[in-house]
Amino acid sequence: MRLDHVGVNVADLAKAETWYCAAFGLEREIALRIDAVDLDIVMLRHAQHGHRVELLHRPGGHPGLRAASPAEAALTEGYGHIAFDVPDLEGIHGRLLGHGAREVMPPQPAPEPGVRMSFLADPEGNLIELVQRGLSGA
Repeated sequence: MRLDHVGVNVADLAKAETWYCAAFGLEREIALRIDAVDLDIVMLRHAQHGHRVELLHRPGGHPGLRAASPAEAALTEGYGHIAFDVPDLEGIHGRLLGHGAREVMPPQPAPEPGVRMSFLADPEGNLIELVQRGLSGA
């Protein structure tokens, strides 16, 4: 068994698609519409690694959890963030800031030994964790 995708509900589907593609090197795999519930879906996929992010938009939606930090997100039951394993934490963290992400936690050692981590928020405020594994003395 492996994780297939993570779904993110967004206010602006076109802007979110543009941002996630530019920020993470994802490409549109498929776009779908479910007329019965007025729901538009865009599935994004990383061509090399295969992970997918599903962006969903339904008119009339309203913001849910927009935690300012991982600690605040942990006070709400349910999904709190999406995490990406990256080969160059500082470089990718900086690149995402350049794409308009908001820094939540700068790169630093994670509680897990041998791992460094950082947190950012996408332009709509959804938390994104970056992790770099396999580091000695992290």
